[in-house]
Amino acid sequence: MGVGLQSEMSDPWKKTMYRAVAASLVLVVTITVLQMGSSPSEQKTTFPEDAVEAQKRNIPADSFWEPNTDTTGTALAPVTERQVLAWDVTTNNCTANSNLTKLDWFKTLEPNFQQFILYRHCRYFPIIINHPEKCSGKIDLLIVVKSIITQHDRREAIRKTWGKNGVINGKTVRTLFLLGKASKEEEQANYQKLLHYENLIYGDILQWDFLDTFFNLTLKEVHFLKWLSIYCQDVRYIFKGDDDVYVSPTNVMEYLDGNLVRDLFVGDVLYKARPIRNKDNKYYIPSALYKNNLYPPYAGGGGFLMDGPLAKRLYKASEGLELYPIDDVFLGMCLEVLKVNPIFHDGFKTFGIVRNKNSKMNKEPCFFRAMMVVHKLLPDELLEMWDLAHSNLTCSRKLSIQ
Repeated sequence: MGVGLQSEMSDPWKKTMYRAVAASLVLVVTITVLQMGSSPSEQKTTFPEDAVEAQKRNIPADSFWEPNTDTTGTALAPVTERQVLAWDVTTNNCTANSNLTKLDWFKTLEPNFQQFILYRHCRYFPIIINHPEKCSGKIDLLIVVKSIITQHDRREAIRKTWGKNGVINGKTVRTLFLLGKASKEEEQANYQKLLHYENLIYGDILQWDFLDTFFNLTLKEVHFLKWLSIYCQDVRYIFKGDDDVYVSPTNVMEYLDGNLVRDLFVGDVLYKARPIRNKDNKYYIPSALYKNNLYPPYAGGGGFLMDGPLAKRLYKASEGLELYPIDDVFLGMCLEVLKVNPIFHDGFKTFGIVRNKNSKMNKEPCFFRAMMVVHKLLPDELLEMWDLAHSNLTCSRKLSIQ
């Protein structure tokens, strides 16, 4: 075939024709890749410059929650009764619920919680980068990773290790990263451009038009559940976790192959956990916001597995609850509504192999071989541990996954 091609290319006219055809193919492929970043319902492709401009739309400088309302400023009611075929939220203008400021209990809250409460009714936001094609066909395991726009190095490490798209033991696995916008205004434009280029290369980003802050992690939860209910019709299981964990997809698939539990939700489950009332703690919750002494059972947000059909039911359950500042607790509240009990599994280590961070056991690759999820590793640590755990190790004993 190579000789024939050289003979044809000796003809100048034919040589010109081949170049034209090749250039056309490159253009078609480029346009196709660019269009992957937008929803099928959108008529215009969203380029990096467009996304930067979109971030400037009617966003108050002091707004903690960036809201979703109609043109009158009234919060839109959630839609659960009809099947939405594409992401249907196109505006993010919302006003604070000023009636709350007159209530005595509201006045006792710290400023960050007051801001949270004032905009809690702002529930859904426009989508900036979308990949509905990620859910085309039958998917055995959808890996969903919470990340933030500035942590490109963590996403790269995951793509090189446990977040690879492909087939494991005959099962289809796909990966997505969930993001909001840069929380610092001065970082937004440049990081947004970089994110779009990253997305053009990998095509695995879902991004919404809200700020990536600690309290907004619950927004990321409900946005994904809504997205899943729209675009994913045939996803069997979902792994959802942070971008600083080690995951063994092989062990996960081995566990799922033997699973017969209906409404499976499994992870490092906390039972009878108490709300933290210490104001210096990251997870502090004032009693005015949550009066109960105990949380419902919930899985640590570092990583957990759930049944695909259950995730769609969780979406409907979530719409009946007010948003809560701690995302994994909020998901536990949704499970409680559905009367689904999360399952504890010792293979999920969301506090490390052992809680003593200085213990040598947390760096022992033979333990990682037997785990499904281990938290917490930085990118270099993840890459090193992945290579060690997949090398020709000689371990003293085999730890089984139950």
